[in-house]
Amino acid sequence: MNNEINNNYSTFAEKYDQLFDSELYQEWVNFVTNITQATSVLDVGGGAGRLAVLLAQRGYNVDVLDLSPEMLALAQKHANQSKVDLNLLQADMRDFSDWTVRYPLIVSFADSLNYLPNLNDFKSAVAQVYEHLENGGKFLFDVITPHQVNVLYDNYHYNNDDDDENIFMWTSYPGEEVNSVDHDLKFFVYDSHVDAFKVMREIHHEQTYDLKTYQQVLEQAGFHDIEVSANFGHDSIDETSERWFFKAVK
Repeated sequence: MNNEINNNYSTFAEKYDQLFDSELYQEWVNFVTNITQATSVLDVGGGAGRLAVLLAQRGYNVDVLDLSPEMLALAQKHANQSKVDLNLLQADMRDFSDWTVRYPLIVSFADSLNYLPNLNDFKSAVAQVYEHLENGGKFLFDVITPHQVNVLYDNYHYNNDDDDENIFMWTSYPGEEVNSVDHDLKFFVYDSHVDAFKVMREIHHEQTYDLKTYQQVLEQAGFHDIEVSANFGHDSIDETSERWFFKAVK
């Protein structure tokens, strides 16, 4: 892969990282710390390490697992800026069996599990999490709901042109599979060398399932004491919940 392509991927990763509201990460941290004070945690699909840094600042020993080297490079950058230590693992969440460490806590947030292409992939990821938990260990994760996918994301549009050098367009439309959505993400990045904008575009596919499916996959993997909530654990779920928050015990 040439340097220009590498730079494009790095730039897109950095732009994508900037999309998330930092207050949401604080909510995820609170969700974790309200449930457990485990000393070590594995963040599966941890991306740019925003959550991991906050957990490390709370005294957790944090390992970050992600498939993208560009995202892990950002995680290292954020860790350096915050002066915390993170252990970074480049691996596929569907199979990281070569990593033999067991954890009292494994987490996965911010749509990470929704990016898995199909149900078998989700089952594989859940099985890997189960194998990498200590007995009695907890798995905390969230997913977007069918209501989020089929109602709130139906022909969703968002444009951010407040910053002339960072113009962003986001369009969502139904995916081919039931309870799926495709996000068309475009960044218009100004290139001073040619005095023009270059377009960086990716299509992100997300897949979710009905609540019963999630519960059955967890049970089949061996989990028990499965609890589901909304609003970062503050509310009970209902038909308009945008995101389900799960706690499951090995």
